[in-house]
Amino acid sequence: MCNLLKEFGAMREKLGAMEDKLKENENQIIELKNKEKNKVFFSAATGGFGPIGPFSTDTTVIYRTVITNIGSAYNQFTGIFTAPVAGIYYFTFFYHAGGGNVVSLKLIKNNQIVVTSFDHRSLQDGADNGGNAVLLQLQQGDQVFVRLSANTHVWGNNEITTFSGFLVSQV
Repeated sequence: MCNLLKEFGAMREKLGAMEDKLKENENQIIELKNKEKNKVFFSAATGGFGPIGPFSTDTTVIYRTVITNIGSAYNQFTGIFTAPVAGIYYFTFFYHAGGGNVVSLKLIKNNQIVVTSFDHRSLQDGADNGGNAVLLQLQQGDQVFVRLSANTHVWGNNEITTFSGFLVSQV
């Protein structure tokens, strides 16, 4: 009977250790799932072929050709990125345009201009390329998009006028 009680005590100790290890593994799995859930990457191009603009008013550029959209934070129908979590995000936009027209693009956060890219009209210049990039601290639900200024243009196609962003770190 004494040996049986000793074995039972030893088994109980092993079971307790296994329960602790199981709880630790469960916590690690939950942490990994949360990290995976908060991965946010997108890259999109304007699509089509030909000029976008000029328009008589400032216009949100809609990048219809989605290259990557992990986290589904970019909306290809509105051209708007909506932050799914608070954090530091990195955004870039690039354009190609005919040199005979003015180009003016603005990266907007919640209707506030953050950075711009601009090129003057030039009769000696056949084409222009430009862009800008920025790190932004966003709260969940903040919106970021690219706006084409009134009476300006860019060239739209699948490879040349793009908008991209990703979550660098949650805060």
